Amino acid sequence: MTHSAVRFYALEVDAPDPASLEARVRAAEAAGYAFVTFPDDPLRGGIEAGVRAAFLARRTTRIGLAPTLHATTTEPFHLATQLASLDHASLGRAGWVVGATSDPAALATVGRAEVDPAEVGDVVDVARRLWDSWEDDAIIRDVPTGRFLDPARVHHVHFESPRFSIVGPLITTRPPQGQVVVIGSPALGITDRLDVLVVEPGAHVERGDALVFAAVPAGFDVSTLDGAADGVLIRDDGGELAPVPAPSTAATLRQALGLARPANRFAAARSTA
Repeated sequence: MTHSAVRFYALEVDAPDPASLEARVRAAEAAGYAFVTFPDDPLRGGIEAGVRAAFLARRTTRIGLAPTLHATTTEPFHLATQLASLDHASLGRAGWVVGATSDPAALATVGRAEVDPAEVGDVVDVARRLWDSWEDDAIIRDVPTGRFLDPARVHHVHFESPRFSIVGPLITTRPPQGQVVVIGSPALGITDRLDVLVVEPGAHVERGDALVFAAVPAGFDVSTLDGAADGVLIRDDGGELAPVPAPSTAATLRQALGLARPANRFAAARSTA
């Protein structure tokens, strides 16, 4: 691996069994990678990516864990809950690679026949609202009064789209990061909703506020990117992982990527009311 001005390194891991998966992710953590991603397909069988990430939450200590969860085949409330739970289990290291399969056979697994192009954005929007549905200080544990939480700081989201409606709130408290790191391709058409944008090398995209990662094969000379990307997402080939420059020692994935912890939208609205 030839290094350049690229700041962040991530690895796409698709090991075939739990033991080899754990070994590979721990090797990436030791090498200083910022996060790992886990590809998934509703038709592939085996252990779902979100479960693989949860399995690793307590078997790793620093590296970010970003499963692919498909907005088109996963119920939005359960998707948001699963990712919030992963963030709690990993103490703030969860990411979400937004999947959007439109394969007819995959859609048929959940009784669907087609996809509305706008629905992926709707799922991301409602997930972000649900992650904010508990304010950071909603749990008060006031023993003298017997009050565990302040209900004024737990909110219904009242989100409606053509495909679903969700009242909320989430059944877990706000994720440690405030918002899970959302990762995706420009092909999704939701660049403005992403924290990390994954592109092909040389692609020109309107990045907005997102970090840009180039998706590259193992052994790719990252110096050829010439500063065009903030990071690289390397497709794992099972080979030796060389240490990356300046690995982060940050506690959360957001901190490792230099992303601010977002303010809670409901707390902000309440403070200005």
